[in-house]
Amino acid sequence: MEARRWLALLLALGCLSEALDASPGDVDPLYRTCVEQCEKTGIIGESSIQHCEFPSNDIPVNSPWYMQEPLYLQWKQLNCKSDCRYNCMMQREKEREELGLKPVKYHGKWPFKRVFVFQEPLSAVLSALNLLMHFTGWLSFFLLVNYKLPLRPQSKRTYYEYTGLWHIYAVLSMNAWFWSAIFHTRDFDLTEKLDYSSAVSSLGFSLILCLLRTFNVKDEASRVMLAAPILAFVTTHILYLNFYQLDYGWNMKVCLAMGVTTLLVWAIWAGITRHPSRVKLWVNVIGIALAMLLEIYDFPPYMGYADAHALWHAATIPLTYLWWSFIKDDAVFRTSALVKKTK
Repeated sequence: MEARRWLALLLALGCLSEALDASPGDVDPLYRTCVEQCEKTGIIGESSIQHCEFPSNDIPVNSPWYMQEPLYLQWKQLNCKSDCRYNCMMQREKEREELGLKPVKYHGKWPFKRVFVFQEPLSAVLSALNLLMHFTGWLSFFLLVNYKLPLRPQSKRTYYEYTGLWHIYAVLSMNAWFWSAIFHTRDFDLTEKLDYSSAVSSLGFSLILCLLRTFNVKDEASRVMLAAPILAFVTTHILYLNFYQLDYGWNMKVCLAMGVTTLLVWAIWAGITRHPSRVKLWVNVIGIALAMLLEIYDFPPYMGYADAHALWHAATIPLTYLWWSFIKDDAVFRTSALVKKTK
């Protein structure tokens, strides 16, 4: 009897946690009824849902194998359930707008308007532009340090002590923006985890690189000792998100902590150093700090496309160009200083 009471209590707590995690939109009875009817009939109002002619495994009923959707298109994850949710959400939001009500979130996300398979088209495009900015910035940096600046006579390596670290930074940044573009195109479990994991790894390495550069750490052993605890924490956090619990609140706190720490260190260093490009660094730090407010202040998408997160992506495009400009200036500054010492 006692065991049954504990079981009932656990079930009740489970239901309560689901209710607390639910968004206002997906607990709306009208939305739920619409989704249930759509999944049964494949019809919303006068519209029929194409993917509801298929069962959950996306294989047409009583149809041969060659009518199945190709494997290279199945990444879209479009099916009866997702289409019903989207169309019912759009219908419900139209009704709410006619009643003068503000948009609400559905399943943790604002009601974005699709463009083809793009769930958040503006954020996806802006993520791709950020990827392009990092690629062009890294390419110009690569050409600068390897072909325009002098190399060490014996080893033919660059004088700039942080060349390899900036290469790693570029790869991690491009990887993060790549998965950001994919995630905003199609949001499902795999793309979400890859997006979050890539962003955390990029932020973690940015913090490491910031500490190494501002404290002018050149010795390999010292670099390893400084980087090891941060790498351990970032790795543990990524494993936690992927294999234990995808805790959005905790992940936001971790990312903010690493981001704010990185900005503060760069800001303090810019204030005490006599670096010739410290103004660019100041502008970048202040710009990113202001843009980060968009990640904290959330508002519904304007016209169904531009929300606070999309504006954050837009703000980082010119800042990325300025950031790589500072990195190249730093390479020139350090190379000139080292060349003078060798003469």
